[in-house]
Amino acid sequence: MGQPTGDLRQDGLRPRTGEVVSGDLLLTVGTPDGSEARPCPDEWRPVLRRADHRPNARPAPGPSPSVDPSAPGGARTDTPLLDRESEVAELLDLLSQGRSVRLAGQAGSGRSALLAAVAEAAGGIAPDGVVRLNGYRRTAQDLLQDLFAATFQNPGYRPDRHQLPVLLGDVGAIVVIDDVEFPAEELEELLATAPDCAFLITVAPGSPLSAPGSRLEDHLVAGISRPACLGLVARLAGRPLEEPERAWLVDLWFESEGLPLRFVQAAALLRRRDAEVDGLVAARQERHSLFGLVKEMAEPQDPAELESELRRTVPLPSVVESASPAVRLAEGLSEPAQSVLRLAVALGGELPTAPHLPALIDVGLGERALRELTDCGLAVSIGGHHRLASGVLDLLEPHWEPRTIASGAARHFSWWVGNASVSTGQIAAEAEVVIGAMLADRAAGRPQEMLQLARAAAPAFALSLRWGAWERALQLGLEAARSLGSTADEAWFHHELGVLALCEGQPERARTALEAAVALRAAVGETRGSAAARRMLDLLRTETLQLPVVESVPSAAGRRPSIRAITAQVPWRFRATRVPEPTRRTVLTAGAAVLVLGVLGTAVGLSLAGPHPAGGSRTVQPDGPADDGSLTQHMPMTGSTGPSPSASVPRSAGSPAASAPGDGNSVPTGGSTGGQKGRSSGEPTSDRTWYPVTDPPAPQTSAPAPSHSRPGGTPSPSASQSSTGSKSSAPPSSSAPPSDPPSHSPAPSASTPTTPQTVGESSPSTP
Repeated sequence: MGQPTGDLRQDGLRPRTGEVVSGDLLLTVGTPDGSEARPCPDEWRPVLRRADHRPNARPAPGPSPSVDPSAPGGARTDTPLLDRESEVAELLDLLSQGRSVRLAGQAGSGRSALLAAVAEAAGGIAPDGVVRLNGYRRTAQDLLQDLFAATFQNPGYRPDRHQLPVLLGDVGAIVVIDDVEFPAEELEELLATAPDCAFLITVAPGSPLSAPGSRLEDHLVAGISRPACLGLVARLAGRPLEEPERAWLVDLWFESEGLPLRFVQAAALLRRRDAEVDGLVAARQERHSLFGLVKEMAEPQDPAELESELRRTVPLPSVVESASPAVRLAEGLSEPAQSVLRLAVALGGELPTAPHLPALIDVGLGERALRELTDCGLAVSIGGHHRLASGVLDLLEPHWEPRTIASGAARHFSWWVGNASVSTGQIAAEAEVVIGAMLADRAAGRPQEMLQLARAAAPAFALSLRWGAWERALQLGLEAARSLGSTADEAWFHHELGVLALCEGQPERARTALEAAVALRAAVGETRGSAAARRMLDLLRTETLQLPVVESVPSAAGRRPSIRAITAQVPWRFRATRVPEPTRRTVLTAGAAVLVLGVLGTAVGLSLAGPHPAGGSRTVQPDGPADDGSLTQHMPMTGSTGPSPSASVPRSAGSPAASAPGDGNSVPTGGSTGGQKGRSSGEPTSDRTWYPVTDPPAPQTSAPAPSHSRPGGTPSPSASQSSTGSKSSAPPSSSAPPSDPPSHSPAPSASTPTTPQTVGESSPSTP
């Protein structure tokens, strides 16, 4: 019992070794007596550097396009995202305000696809870009580490729970996380640790609603409409739908509430049916070539019509088969795809990547088999890794007994994780597959293989910074050691669990595990192992280290939902550029109508005003036509940052802009006489500035001030222009109030009071 039964060196395997920095500790992994931590020397402390690029290179959280033109049913493009335009626009609107959203819905409702579409369109909202993370089987600390790795250039460094809030406190990014599984308390801690990030996450079906006061807003992802479902099936089937097929799909739509995954699987059933029809056509053609046509048989001359007629002879799936199509789809797969599917069922729904398949099940075309499974809706691809779709494992597990198919997985992965040519990133990507192999060995009653794989994988997970997988491997290995009665292995796993808790800032758990390791190693006479465990206990007790007690991160409840780091980055017109096309056309049409009405109102007002008398004030539009004796056209501006007409700056009569050939009073800046040359009529005028030219006021006596309206109740042109321009001119915040005179305008004389004049009014004459 003194010799560990899971010793890799006895089996010719080499454990992975290395060092990582965890907070203020330097962790050495893979030593014969177990991992060991010590205070990090100054030369090992990393210099933290922010990423100099927007972190958008991580794998997308949504389904990756997995399309094989040679798959059954012919070529097809990636699965389209139908009937989700308004939801994408709504989620972008919320994220651009710095608000965090949680997507919930039934299994197969398309949460991951919607998440991927929003992540693709959200680039440019936040100053630190979009960070895409995969929350499947990850802990909150794993996701915080992934967020740190995406925003900082410090590989091999894992900040502790006290450093992460400081490092991530000023990161302003859109963080999209697919398939979050940990409790709501840890989720709130995740949000509070990165307060200037806006999160968009998906949760498992049946998750409870967010707690009152949470920063997360729940968004229910429901099924898509009936036309969208029929269009999706027609696109994936590669042909128009016939009337019986449409009726069958309508029944499926009512039964499934429009879940997209069900219609991806329905399209696979139709492609399987088309393959049967193609076989019937080929058989009939072969029979005709051998025996000739029977005169009593009348067949259509059009091959398409013949195919449609034969298709009616092949029955459509029943409602029960359509509701649970996994078994029928699995029976129609190719032999390599069926072998991969059996392996996935044995591994608890996890699918290894293609390079592992030849060693595990002797399948050479592994990539094609994975694409075939994804094409049929039996598997999903998330971040480059495949797993079975929701509900498929429960439907297939009773029909197959695949326990023996994963018998060699432990030996293969034990060798693979220790291979020096395999990077830690590759190990982190296959962590769930390796854990699935351990669970398969436990279900099949193979504790020895389970123990061996746990001893090999645990150091590899530690070095790859997947500490959630590291803890799960240690727990499974401890369970296998206890079932085998191997005290030495049990002590080793206790030692590793104590070091892990020490690095995560959990002193009580670390003390309990390390004391158990000391007692077990002393019982079997492992003096070196006992000394290593005691050193970890001394490090835990030392006063110089002073591990702080983990305090709860301030709750995100009550936090203002709008995040200034993100909202300051978002242009005001960002959301308008992503509204659905029908809404965009409606807005543009309404804007054009308002602009036309404004121009017509101005023209009517000018025609009622008549010719402009001499001595009045006028407005000059730069880059406009020359003044030919009448009023200059007064077009309202949209989007201009300059002063509005109501805040125009008067010029004196002696200024350079107050004299021009052909008028004597005004001149268009940068324009030409007789019209506007060199500029198209449709060019926007948002870059123009408006300047009025005011003639010197004539001396006044006791005559009454001129009125702003003309006799007969006809409003003056200025009134019509101001009312027109108020609908589409620049925002009031960008223009000064008209009642405030400019600082450089001539002050009126106290003895000669003046009255503000509008465009088209004459100066009062002296008696």
